[in-house]
Amino acid sequence: MPTLRTEDGLELYYEVHGSGEPLLLLGGIMMSAASWAQHVPVLSRHVRLILLDMRDQGRSGRMRGEYPLDIHVPDIIALLDELEIDRAHIMGVSYGGQVVQRIARTHPERVKTLILANVNPYITNLLAEIGKAWEVAAALYDGERFFQLAVPFIYSRAFYAKHLEGLRQRQAMFKNTLTQEWFDGFVRLCHSAMGFRMTEEDLRRLEMPTLLLGADEDQLTPPRVMEEMYEAIPHCEFVTLPGAGHGACLERPDDFMTVVIGFLAKHREM
Repeated sequence: MPTLRTEDGLELYYEVHGSGEPLLLLGGIMMSAASWAQHVPVLSRHVRLILLDMRDQGRSGRMRGEYPLDIHVPDIIALLDELEIDRAHIMGVSYGGQVVQRIARTHPERVKTLILANVNPYITNLLAEIGKAWEVAAALYDGERFFQLAVPFIYSRAFYAKHLEGLRQRQAMFKNTLTQEWFDGFVRLCHSAMGFRMTEEDLRRLEMPTLLLGADEDQLTPPRVMEEMYEAIPHCEFVTLPGAGHGACLERPDDFMTVVIGFLAKHREM
């Protein structure tokens, strides 16, 4: 299992699959490299897929105290350096999309294309309140109750209608696998995102080809707020998946990957 040692001595877990142009993928706040298991066989046929568990995620090291979201940026640059990648396609989902926006703003020379899925350019009041509710749920240190309280915000009505039994099985998995260490790390990640904002001027400076990928039933990062990004980013496409929520990459993985692969194909080096 490859790891990257950060300057402050933390071990970050990552995976590399396939070959070709590199695509670095950063997941949402509750996700890890393992969350992409069903996507890896498809994406790795088209790109050199790099999955990273950021600090306090998955199999990466845990922090001892609070930190800002921008702490992840030098970690990502160090990983690209470790893998001898000058420029990469970089995709971020939700929390990962916030990190990716900061990378694109501060290190545009390292970003070939930018893919932002289910993410807004700032924390809305509603999202801030949902984040506080998640923290209350996490403080219970009970995976089953956390699932009941936190997860309904993530998926669409249609997904709950069709996959209730599977969601209940995942709820049982949360009960058996989520530890106090995981909950404490989750809360630190939540805190790190508070106050995140990309100004209109920040967005206008993102000159690399950009894909925005939203979902019409996303309660956390609604498409109407993503439209502000679409209007500001110069070279931008915006696709909204119908009948999906914030977890669109897991609700509709085939459609999600089709859009991503199509965008990457348009910007592949010849």
